[in-house]
Amino acid sequence: MDAGSRYNNKFRRPLFTPISHNKTSQENLDRFIPNRSAMDFDYAHYMLSGGKVKKENSGVNSASKEAYTKQLAEIFNMNRTRILAFKNKPPPSAERVFKSPSPIQQSKTTKKRRFIPQTAERTLDAPDILDDFYLNLLDWGCSNIVAIALGNSVYLWDASDGSVTELLSVSDDLGPVTGVSWAPDGRHLALGLNNSHVQLWDSSSSRLLRTLRGHSLRVGSLDWNGHILTTGSMDTMIINNDVRIRSHVVGTYRGHNQEICGLKWSASGQQLASGGNDNLVHIWSVSTGSPNSTRQWIHRMTDHTAAVKAISWCPFQSNMVASGGGVGDECIKFWNTNTGACLNSVDTGSQVCSLLWNRHERELLSSHGFTDNQLTVWKYPSMTKVAELFGHTSRVLHMAQSPDGYTVATAAADETLRFWNIFGNPEETKSVPKRKLEPFFDLAQIR
Repeated sequence: MDAGSRYNNKFRRPLFTPISHNKTSQENLDRFIPNRSAMDFDYAHYMLSGGKVKKENSGVNSASKEAYTKQLAEIFNMNRTRILAFKNKPPPSAERVFKSPSPIQQSKTTKKRRFIPQTAERTLDAPDILDDFYLNLLDWGCSNIVAIALGNSVYLWDASDGSVTELLSVSDDLGPVTGVSWAPDGRHLALGLNNSHVQLWDSSSSRLLRTLRGHSLRVGSLDWNGHILTTGSMDTMIINNDVRIRSHVVGTYRGHNQEICGLKWSASGQQLASGGNDNLVHIWSVSTGSPNSTRQWIHRMTDHTAAVKAISWCPFQSNMVASGGGVGDECIKFWNTNTGACLNSVDTGSQVCSLLWNRHERELLSSHGFTDNQLTVWKYPSMTKVAELFGHTSRVLHMAQSPDGYTVATAAADETLRFWNIFGNPEETKSVPKRKLEPFFDLAQIR
């Protein structure tokens, strides 16, 4: 927008429709002309000539005469006080008068449609983010801290005060960082590395706590189930790691034959959903993660025709999970994890990179790649589009949800990190505990 446009827009009232003052219709006249044919001129002449004035009479009228006079006046409608009276009703006003609805009407009114802003609330620079569909480089912890992996480094953005710090930077023989995942406590951060190692960091002290080994190739998928950290790798293995003990490998899942690119535990912690570059979706039980099992999955879904990275468990139906396919599939599918049945499939028309459920409404958010690189809000179960949000100029590879469930962070191959107010606003503003800033007092911003 040029300077002239900004100058002109300054004097315009946004979202305001001007009211026209030109009244050409007869119904918009500002006064009422009486209808003379509807007037009683005889009565008017009688009243104007003094018929209402009582004659002086020194004598006292009898009670019967007063009653007779009163009855006669009522019969001939002589008790009126107005000389000129209009028998025809005035025409209705052209200006509508809106009355406030009664409490009963208010209770019957439909729910007001939520306003979804079409632009991001905030945009941050994210240089050197890897344009790799199979990795998971963004997470938002319960302490209101966003973690993002940019090349060999991991940065933290505190949503409570906007401060940014570099948590770590690994060497080229270890990196780049290929996955990040916050622990349930919001303090410890798990990292997957290109050299197959998994590191566990204390974000409050910027200290490496331990390194987990067990995979042979890069680790791009991580998710927590209590104290169990589950990791998926290009070596096709899924490993359960108990971070409390020295011999941390407590179970493995075998079933995929290509890289694991999506891992999500259900809210109950009893089932694990995994997606891979082999176009498969598996449902695993927490009790079957044993190295000795030969067929461990509960269900194997083969309906997708491209890599499955986007996986999200439904928050209001515990036995349902949604999955999204990449280029060549481009579908969102819904699965009953008790039976393995596909409940619905929706063709989105573009690569599905990530999925997030709305925790407050029955809605699903999907992020996409070529050609529009958009975010789409879907109404469930009708799967009608509620809104489409544009802004990223390259595929939106990652999404993460704020602790309160209202704000969504997105990271794309266009090297930007954006924050969107997609799922509404909290009814009551709740204070989020702030982290101590002492360890990060001298940190620089991201580019």
